[in-house]
Amino acid sequence: MPPPPALVLQPHMPWRWLAPRRLPGAAQAYGAGFAELLRRPPALAIGCGRQAALATRLLRARGSAVVQVLDPRLSPRHWDLVVVPEHDRLRGDNVLTLLGSLHPIDDAWLAAARAAFPPFGALPSPRTALLVGGPAALAPWTTEAAASVFRHLATQLRDTGGSVLASTSRRTPPAVAAALRDAFAGVPGVVWCGERDGPNPYAGLLGWAERIVCTPDSVNLLSEACATRVPVTVAMPLTAHGRARDFRAALHARGRLADATDVHGAATHTIAPLRETARIATRIRERLALDASD
Repeated sequence: MPPPPALVLQPHMPWRWLAPRRLPGAAQAYGAGFAELLRRPPALAIGCGRQAALATRLLRARGSAVVQVLDPRLSPRHWDLVVVPEHDRLRGDNVLTLLGSLHPIDDAWLAAARAAFPPFGALPSPRTALLVGGPAALAPWTTEAAASVFRHLATQLRDTGGSVLASTSRRTPPAVAAALRDAFAGVPGVVWCGERDGPNPYAGLLGWAERIVCTPDSVNLLSEACATRVPVTVAMPLTAHGRARDFRAALHARGRLADATDVHGAATHTIAPLRETARIATRIRERLALDASD
């Protein structure tokens, strides 16, 4: 069976401001392509984000079963199912919650990542993946604090051996990227700070990591790190507050996060990866009475 089509929807004004509220003429909000989809609605539609929530709401009115991922900022009664992270606190009879975020990472994904980046496997062990995001409203860490983390980890690797697999994101400030390069100069491994460093090795970093250190700002980053079977710790944890702090606390309660001191040693127990996507997919099939092949 071919994969279902995926649409990136950009509603026109004024619906972009008002989505997912349904106003007169909303069927034209996404242009001719989506208007045609409304004329021939699919059996199932899944949308993610507030802009897509208007689309799934319109499709439901035409007979599609619809699932909306992330809080649509409107009553969930307008959708068949709404899927949200636990830390969003939205609840209802048709609301499914998960710890963290949805992602494709499982053992097969990690094996494919290792196959795509075989040179990483030759780096000195233990291989420490360092995943760097950027300061955020719920985790306003500073360049100075990040640089201190980088220097501490680099010193540990120089003293006891091992290698680093580091990457930044689009949100990483240039000063933080510069501090990352400076701290790990001469340390075996990979430091990727953008396209000038070649193809993004993020998948390979997760695939080959023997331990992972994350900044505290991104639920997605931390969810994907915790989908592996290696120890994960959060750098600068006290800078997180609100939902970011609650998510980290939930991971600690589940036993999925290591203390900062523990992550530098080998795992002494079997680590259960955090993989919510398959569980949520099963719940959706059950609630909507879908066949497993759907």
